[in-house]
Amino acid sequence: MRTWNLFHGNTAPPGRRAYLREMVELVTADRPDVVCLQEVPAWALGRLGGWSGMTEVPALARPASFGPLQIPRAVGRALTAPYHGVIRSAFSGQGNSVLLAESHRVLASATLPFAAPEPRIAQRVELDELVLGNVHCSHGPRGEAEIDATLQWLGTARVLVVAGDFNTTPERNALLAAFPTAAPGRIDQILVRGTIAATRVWPDEDRRYGGRLLSDHAPVEAAFEL
Repeated sequence: MRTWNLFHGNTAPPGRRAYLREMVELVTADRPDVVCLQEVPAWALGRLGGWSGMTEVPALARPASFGPLQIPRAVGRALTAPYHGVIRSAFSGQGNSVLLAESHRVLASATLPFAAPEPRIAQRVELDELVLGNVHCSHGPRGEAEIDATLQWLGTARVLVVAGDFNTTPERNALLAAFPTAAPGRIDQILVRGTIAATRVWPDEDRRYGGRLLSDHAPVEAAFEL
């Protein structure tokens, strides 16, 4: 399985256009079992399954808006289109999405919203043999509280996998450090409890496109058997 913060389809350094579909197709090209995605523009939620050929479980964290007013997702997309790298998520809203190989059956799903200056969200997806969490946490003390709340909310499944952008590292958060798969010094993690797993961070060359890096985050992947 993999996790990736898509940075709304932007590159590093940011440019005029976005590459959201290219990112989704890249991270799913070799048919992984599970992909957890964060910073997905609101207009794209519900479309990623078609792009990837996988089952999508989307979750909206912040709707498209113009100042305090909610606007149609298509309008948020149009307002962003002139220069993605500058406008970023100002109008488009955002959410998380879990992509699953068609062989996996979703037994239940739920969301845990975080009320913050920039609303974030956690997802819970129950599969036959594990409980999966997909999170995008805030920075600082607020994010620490969100991690604690998420882990309590996910419960004590026999096999628990928590993936996403935690915006803190295991060195700064004991809850992350308690997972044997926690990668030192990184904010993007796949945390596995209840089975043996090995994690790997993609090298830059694996996400280079036209001289730029896709997203300002690198995908993280984990291999394990149930």
